[in-house]
Amino acid sequence: IGMATTATSAFGTTGEPPLPEPGLEAADIGVIVAYFAVILAVGIWAMCRTNRSNVQGFFLAGRDITWFPVGASLFSSNIGSGHFVGLAGSGASSGIAQGSFEWNAVVTLLFLGWIFAPIYIASGVVTMPEYLRERFGGQRIRMSLSILSLILYIFTKISADLFAGAIFIQEALGWNLYLAICILLAITALYTVTGGLAAVIYTDTAQTFIMLIGGLVMMGLSFDYIGGYNNLEPEYFKAIPSKRDTNTSCGLPRPDSFHVFRDPIDSDLPWPGMLFGITIIATWYWCTDQVIVQRTLAAKNLSHAKGGCVLAGTLKVLPMYMMVMVGMVSRIIFPDQIGCSLPSECQAVCGSPNGCTNYAYAKLVLFIMPVGLKGLLLAVMIAALMSSLTSVFNSASTLFTCDIWMKIRPKAKTREQMIVGRVFILVMVGISIAWVPIIQAFSDGSLFDYIQSITSFLAPPITAVFVMAVFWPRLNEPGTFWGLTLGIIIGLVRMILEFAIGSPACGKPEFRPTILYKVHYLYFAMILFSVTCVLSICISLVTPPINEKCLVRLTYWNRYSKRKRIPLSEFYKKKVIKFISMDLLVYAWPKPMWRRAIDLFCGLDASQGGGDQPELTEAQQEEIMKSMLDITEEKWPAIFVNIGAVVMVAAGVFLFGFYA
Repeated sequence: IGMATTATSAFGTTGEPPLPEPGLEAADIGVIVAYFAVILAVGIWAMCRTNRSNVQGFFLAGRDITWFPVGASLFSSNIGSGHFVGLAGSGASSGIAQGSFEWNAVVTLLFLGWIFAPIYIASGVVTMPEYLRERFGGQRIRMSLSILSLILYIFTKISADLFAGAIFIQEALGWNLYLAICILLAITALYTVTGGLAAVIYTDTAQTFIMLIGGLVMMGLSFDYIGGYNNLEPEYFKAIPSKRDTNTSCGLPRPDSFHVFRDPIDSDLPWPGMLFGITIIATWYWCTDQVIVQRTLAAKNLSHAKGGCVLAGTLKVLPMYMMVMVGMVSRIIFPDQIGCSLPSECQAVCGSPNGCTNYAYAKLVLFIMPVGLKGLLLAVMIAALMSSLTSVFNSASTLFTCDIWMKIRPKAKTREQMIVGRVFILVMVGISIAWVPIIQAFSDGSLFDYIQSITSFLAPPITAVFVMAVFWPRLNEPGTFWGLTLGIIIGLVRMILEFAIGSPACGKPEFRPTILYKVHYLYFAMILFSVTCVLSICISLVTPPINEKCLVRLTYWNRYSKRKRIPLSEFYKKKVIKFISMDLLVYAWPKPMWRRAIDLFCGLDASQGGGDQPELTEAQQEEIMKSMLDITEEKWPAIFVNIGAVVMVAAGVFLFGFYA
């Protein structure tokens, strides 16, 4: 293989099968129309079912969601078009190791359901910055985390998914990249702006079925084309481009392509980083990120939240086979296009001199899927894109409204909060479109690596702060703020250097500083996590502690406490009641018909859901809060979810061991 200059496989010696022309048949269009009809129907049903005229209904779906929609929404919120494009691309370029990012969710979802979610529910918060505000007091931590979270959404979620979805649509339909983005965003923003979290969760559930059906069909056809799963390894090692520099290893499949644990020094994904570095950034994503945690907060009780985590963790086993290995099949079939290594060849194939592995999934869909099923896969990609975007948009609007806008306008009424949350979604859309060209230039042909590296630079300080906040009551506000701030500064310096200096093309001499190419981004995540912890601990130990009466139900050790918490700020106590209670704004004056129609569509009508809602007394508000803060579980539901968690973790351990 090392001396080969000609692609040889079971599919021919040098030629590649021709790709069909962009465009869809009538059957494909019919499938896509049917998809949109189903999603629209589910969204309208969810809109009618939930009272969206208050913060509780719009942002937390009335806290009445059962375990199956919670788990389905967790899965589909995570699996965006960036996964289909990025994971397939990483499989085509370097093998199965990136799939272990997905399997790591088995562990971190266990952390979410059994450690973090009980504390969040018991503390009665709506957002993650709000939890830190309850835990430490002051406003600077809450504001810092809100702004950082919104930046991460733009850099690693919205723009990456838009770019990935546009790649697929551009290949399939021949549309302009930005035309595809704008059409998808218009549809996505419409039902997110109008429907709130309930519409997002229930449409996510429908889209989970669509993604699983389409992805599994694609996987089956791909394995069948190469003669079965057993032929994947031998054929992958033969997938060598016909034109490459024979003096380097560029264009050759990695010798460790079928190992998830790789050399700790010289590999692309060292095994200590895979075990610990990924766990750090995955804990940020699954346990402290507003997009994910908001789904568990919407569950009707803790057992349903745990059940949703078990379902999502079980489904996370599938992307390795549905996406990573399908990308490897694409390289087998198109070694010259997907496996190109010469910059001139890659530029001719996909317009990027750094590689074309991002196009692996889209090209294989166009080639291998029959009429009708091709439309199904396009619907799958749209589903993946829209499910992720709706989740991020809804959670971003929650963060901005509850943590930033309410700081700017503390007396804002409920109606104003609802309008501001919806307008901010439109602002996020504009910023995300503007960032797409940056991703196009810096993803280096491997989108998933781009997403994980940016996360490794910015997320570890957040993980450190939340883990210590939950397990170490002595941690105080000065320690948290300065540890978080200095950690973020260090991460931003590394990120800016990565963007400013770039990386050498395959076979070219190394020109980066040692700190960039010798310290893998997963190792950097481990270092950054440790530095943040040390700084926070040292500063906390030399500053006054927080009174334990202010920490009731805010740490792992007192989450079941029934004592009344003394808030760090009486002013903030009023804000918490405002966010959590069923606060409604009822207008006494009549409105014109057109105004009532718009309010009803957008969920701003106070009478939505059947008649005017009476104002709640202080005693009624307190009773509602007590019921929502209860994390007591019934015996048999608790036993069932615990058994499910054990089975889920056992499956994850087996898979890591089998592919180690």
